[in-house]
Amino acid sequence: MKTTRKPALPTRTVRTPGGLSVRLDVRAFTVVVLLLVAALAASVVLIGTGDFPIPATDVLKTLVGNGDAGQEFIVSELRLPRVLVGLLVGASLGLGGALFQSISRNPLGSPDVLGLGQGSTAGALVMIVLFSGSATQVALGALVGGLATGLAIYLLAWKRGVHGYRLVLVGIGISAMVTAVNGYLMTKADIVDAARAVVWMTGSLNGRGWEQVWPLVWLCAVLVPLVLANARGLRMTEMGDDVSYALGVRVERVRLLLLLSAVLLTAGATAAAGPVGFVALTAPQLARRLTRSPGPNLIPSMCMGATLLIVADWASQRAFGADQLPVGVVTGVLGGVYLLWLLVTERKAGRI
Repeated sequence: MKTTRKPALPTRTVRTPGGLSVRLDVRAFTVVVLLLVAALAASVVLIGTGDFPIPATDVLKTLVGNGDAGQEFIVSELRLPRVLVGLLVGASLGLGGALFQSISRNPLGSPDVLGLGQGSTAGALVMIVLFSGSATQVALGALVGGLATGLAIYLLAWKRGVHGYRLVLVGIGISAMVTAVNGYLMTKADIVDAARAVVWMTGSLNGRGWEQVWPLVWLCAVLVPLVLANARGLRMTEMGDDVSYALGVRVERVRLLLLLSAVLLTAGATAAAGPVGFVALTAPQLARRLTRSPGPNLIPSMCMGATLLIVADWASQRAFGADQLPVGVVTGVLGGVYLLWLLVTERKAGRI
């Protein structure tokens, strides 16, 4: 029996009054819109979830300024910041993972595998264990640790440029070394600092407030436009360095700039919520499978990351209560299952 394959949704060219033309992938655009709707709907439901449940209609009224005083306090001061941190962290991890996977040309080339999360954890542990630092100092330590780890990976992977498997292999080695350092730091901590460190290392959105929201807002406001402005160069590099050079792309400049952006996005997200596992690994892959579009899929990966983290946080609260199961546990379990499936798939395809 002969089967016919449904044609893919077309790519259209949109022209602006100023004479600019933009190619629009209809399927990718549809996926982005649906993911945004899902993320916003899950956010409204999550804001209404807790010891004092609020119906979705009342949440929407409160968000536009028509709620009563009690709902205004619960929504604006307690729950909305947590949800915004979740959206921004998920979007940052999704975009950072898409950049790493595109640059390394490897579906396993994510911050979880390359050791950036472990590097940020090392920076946070230094502040917790050695200096008993405040929450702000711990976040700053995590940011510095992630940046230092990213710099070390880049320098060790450099050999007339940074290329796929070398980047991944160096990252795995760095990850193992930093994990050992983290274990050593935990053995030097007293019981109070060790308990605090374990909670942070799990990855959680509990207790997150506006002081975590605004740094993430500024970070994304600077880095997201920068990344999107270099998206064409990133897409060209996937065809190979020689072709990219022939097309006028300054390959190493683009690669270094985007790697730095990915490291900052990942380190910033980790500083805000701890090392939330596997979002950066799974979001770009799921986005690519939904859009069926080649290339880095930067915006779909951002939307997918935000949706995944918000849905995971909602699931953890509904299943175990707001303070019993951190969101990092949920993403770790689901991401681990996805990683095993991905490894089996790649092996069957003969790519590993």
